[in-house]
Amino acid sequence: MLRLFARPLLAVGLFLTSLAAWAHGISEADKQRMLDGGYLQYVSLGASHMLTGYDHLLFLFGVVFFLTRFVDVAKFVTAFTLGHCITLILATFLKITWNFWLVDALIAISVIYKGFDNNGGFQKHFGRASPNLLAVVFGFGLLHGFGLSTRLQQLPLGDDQVGMLMRILSFNVGVELGQIAALVVMVGLLSVWRRRESFARFSVLANNALMAVGSLLLLMQLHGYHHDIDAENLRFPVKAHRHAHEDLEVENSTKTGRDSL
Repeated sequence: MLRLFARPLLAVGLFLTSLAAWAHGISEADKQRMLDGGYLQYVSLGASHMLTGYDHLLFLFGVVFFLTRFVDVAKFVTAFTLGHCITLILATFLKITWNFWLVDALIAISVIYKGFDNNGGFQKHFGRASPNLLAVVFGFGLLHGFGLSTRLQQLPLGDDQVGMLMRILSFNVGVELGQIAALVVMVGLLSVWRRRESFARFSVLANNALMAVGSLLLLMQLHGYHHDIDAENLRFPVKAHRHAHEDLEVENSTKTGRDSL
């Protein structure tokens, strides 16, 4: 069984690593494009960030996994939305930030938590009921909003307070639109899957996979943080590489074919 899922999980890990590298870097050209494009550009960015925000989507997937009634979906999604709106708007406007690798590491833990909770982890391993899910979802919503804020603060928001607030709100509107689009797909697919026998057989496995991917995300973010704070020691050893070339007399080679190396 482990061998069956090893390759897919490795592929997911590599894919998420490439996405993280893109998400944590915003070019100067993109920053200027944001200012030139106006508020609609921030709406578009917010929507695309949510739709490509694998950590946010995985957590939402875990939240709605066992919810069968529309009223329950609306209740928990509203709690999550309120949470991330509060920190996204306030933290960005007040310029409250933290290392984005660590924030994303905590968000990865929220994904692991939801998979663990969905599989009855508190009952099985701690002999107690799960913490209040509505409060947990709201709390994690605050965390996810802070993560979104660390991204938004990498963009030019301007010095004008009104303009800054409008850009933040525009980004937030985009996030909500992206979230609605993602939820429609997730809830629709889950509602269809629940009618099949495979849902009961594979629901535990699906949430184990959620924990596994969350763990990959956690390791990836901690690895990024390690590079961020200790870049000098982790940098490519240029001098050692140069000495190796000199020892091999590569510079004196007159043949250019790979077979001659």
